[in-house]
Amino acid sequence: MDSTAVERFEAGRDRLASLAYRLLGSAADAEDAVQDTFLRWQAADRERIEVPEAWLTKVLTNLCLDRLRSARARHERAAGAWLPEPLLEGDQMLGPADTFEQRESVSLAVLTLLERLSPVERAVYVLREAFSYRHAEIAGILDITESASQQHAHRARARVAAGRRRGGEADPASARRVAEEFLAAAASGRTERLVALLTDDVTAVSDGAGLGRRLLRWETPERVASFVRAGFKPTPAKRRLAGGSPAMHIAVVNGCPAVLAVVGDRVVGAVVLDVGDGKVASLRGIAAADRLARLNEAWRQYEPGAPVIDAW
Repeated sequence: MDSTAVERFEAGRDRLASLAYRLLGSAADAEDAVQDTFLRWQAADRERIEVPEAWLTKVLTNLCLDRLRSARARHERAAGAWLPEPLLEGDQMLGPADTFEQRESVSLAVLTLLERLSPVERAVYVLREAFSYRHAEIAGILDITESASQQHAHRARARVAAGRRRGGEADPASARRVAEEFLAAAASGRTERLVALLTDDVTAVSDGAGLGRRLLRWETPERVASFVRAGFKPTPAKRRLAGGSPAMHIAVVNGCPAVLAVVGDRVVGAVVLDVGDGKVASLRGIAAADRLARLNEAWRQYEPGAPVIDAW
């Protein structure tokens, strides 16, 4: 393959990766899908491809749909132990963030809700909401009619809207302030301070550091506050598991405020908050090392401010 063809592909690599990430919820799987797309591009009769961007988008999207439909993917996602992979702010895989819809489409809350959609509904939603494709273009990518694309988009938007718990988009300063208050309350040992920061229909999900086969879930402010307090209570066993006494940082992950536990230059845990109207509507705790791999790569290049808590 000549250098021009390679350069043309590389020029669109970040866009393809951000599309694949939204479709699959996994950075590692997204990278594999992009590489598979490159192999198809390498083997294609490129002189007959009139619009390379459209061709690459179609190939990548359908490769992602194949992955979502695979028996392995259905088993992993139905087994109750799957969470989207978190990405640190500035990661190119997060893709376009010019509109509220684009920013929301990459939040962990929405990526989790997309699991409720069929693969085609998910693809239509992502192409339409995050990348502003017209329905005629989506129809060509997915080999469906324009009317079917519109119907899939309507159903997908309705299902996502029905599952969202928070209000409008929080500005970054307000979201960080809520995260700082959340961390202070969690570290204080007073669950009533936590309850006051949670919405009435708050939910919490944890991967249990990847030690179990299923996710752990809590509902109601009181139960979520008890879970958070227990999780943030330092013990020798937790410090041994973490490899030391972590510093606690506030960062932005998938567009949302997050509390990161950091030992040395390694993030050992992340609690990502879904904030709206000054309260936490949901939170996701992720500590499984394989789900934090890409975030850790980015963290080593990141310039964080001073930790909120020096040593936990």
